[in-house]
Amino acid sequence: MSSSRDDFGIAIRSALLKKGARQKFSLVFLLIVALTIFFLDTYQFKFIKVTRTLINDGIYRLTNISTAPFKLLPKINLSIKETFLATKENKELKIELEKLKSKEFQVEFLKNQNDNLKKILESDVKIKGKSTLAKVLLDKDSPYLKSIVINRGSKSDINKGMPVVDGNYLVGKIVEVNYLSSRVLLLNDLNSRIPITFGENSAQAILSGKGKRKPELEYLPELYVPRDGLTVFTSGKDGIFIPGIPIGKTEIDGEKLKVKLFSDPNQLSFVTVQLIKMKKENF
Repeated sequence: MSSSRDDFGIAIRSALLKKGARQKFSLVFLLIVALTIFFLDTYQFKFIKVTRTLINDGIYRLTNISTAPFKLLPKINLSIKETFLATKENKELKIELEKLKSKEFQVEFLKNQNDNLKKILESDVKIKGKSTLAKVLLDKDSPYLKSIVINRGSKSDINKGMPVVDGNYLVGKIVEVNYLSSRVLLLNDLNSRIPITFGENSAQAILSGKGKRKPELEYLPELYVPRDGLTVFTSGKDGIFIPGIPIGKTEIDGEKLKVKLFSDPNQLSFVTVQLIKMKKENF
């Protein structure tokens, strides 16, 4: 048992001695290398200069390559910030552009409304008595019933039966009156009946709505031969409408004589109500 312990101790001491010898040898080797380099550098041999130059170039290149990412990081960071700011500005500009477009549409709409009002106010229609301008609030359109709601009522001295015109042309009459609004029965409504006159001989007839786009002429004179392109006017025989308000042109459709209205009932924005006193009511 004791002999084995001695052998183990001897082995450890031997290993330590070997390690010490190696360390001493390494130290001596390094000293020799250092002295050699110092000697060569002192006397500056040509190949030493070349070697040093190559080593320095290599070190500088490696240093430049190794530090390149650190130099690039600020540029990348700046580029990211600029991209983020550009994206943000782009979104803000898009919002502003949409707002400007919306304002342009509003301006265009108001301009169109203003132009329409100017046309009405500058119209050369001769209206007997007073009149009032009204805006169309609602278009009540069904297969046979055609009417509009305007923003004038009894407060503006409007009464039932008063004629309604679009510029120079008749479009209908008042059939319902509220305090701030009224309903206008259009000429092409199924319940509309207007006495009219047309042609060189001042033929008399009734303009009947029929609920279609073009009203028809009924109760024409006997043996009357229909003709295209004759202007149809109000006759005034009902005591409601002023005589001579233009309505449209005659148009032959098979055996029927229709009237193409001067004012399209589907395109009304503003109308004028003639504030006249009626001799009688006819609904």
